[in-house]
Amino acid sequence: MSTSDERLPGVGTPAVSAGRLRRLSARVWPPALVFVAVVACWQWYVTESGVPSVILPSPADVVAAGVAGRGALLAAAATTALTAGLGLAGGVVVGLGLAFAMVGSRTASAVFHPYLVALRIAPLIAIAPLVFLWIGDGLLSRALLVTTMTVFPVAVASVDGLRAVPREYTDLARSVDTPPARAFLRVRVPAAAPSVFAGVKLAAALSVVGTVVAEFLTLQSGIGYRLFDSAEYLETSSTFAALATLVVLGLVFYLVPAAVERRLDWG
Repeated sequence: MSTSDERLPGVGTPAVSAGRLRRLSARVWPPALVFVAVVACWQWYVTESGVPSVILPSPADVVAAGVAGRGALLAAAATTALTAGLGLAGGVVVGLGLAFAMVGSRTASAVFHPYLVALRIAPLIAIAPLVFLWIGDGLLSRALLVTTMTVFPVAVASVDGLRAVPREYTDLARSVDTPPARAFLRVRVPAAAPSVFAGVKLAAALSVVGTVVAEFLTLQSGIGYRLFDSAEYLETSSTFAALATLVVLGLVFYLVPAAVERRLDWG
């Protein structure tokens, strides 16, 4: 007679939880140890050298500045996250659409490929004045600039992954008379998922960078504005606090698609 405490072997057991905890610890402690060592060396150097805080503040000064300005930093981070999220979503949608078209049609590949490369070559700071002229310098224009940065890695990685699907998979789909569209979605897309996610993770990191560049150009809001404003007034501790906030935000944007990729089963 089964009880509510019975579980399938290896599912939800303490051994499995302990194994997951060990794997998590193995991933976390090396970078954490390096971080602690860097902060300790930084604090020691500032204390021993007597360097002015306007040149290099101590970690304690940076933490104090972050705590004092936490409200403004959180608001700036929220603005930057919204812009980066919208731009990344646009880049993923457009990038995947271009990749599907380029893999499915040689004509589409010949047409879109040079423009995709040109979009990547053109620097963001050169495109920005035109975008601001045409649609203003608000949230929509900044998100559009981020989209131009994130389309390329998503599209290129997806094209490479879709074209690298083993021929046996597609031959098997044809042998059972699978319609081409269904074979594409059920065979090619899952097989190419690791490459697609590699492009999305790179695009996620670039989305934060692109947002900060756009904020530097508009100087309205966001972490980019906080960085510029604090540096202009030589508030170096606040500049470091804003930079630390930016790094954390960038890590979150990278780790979210990485976590989604791990959760999905591509087998």
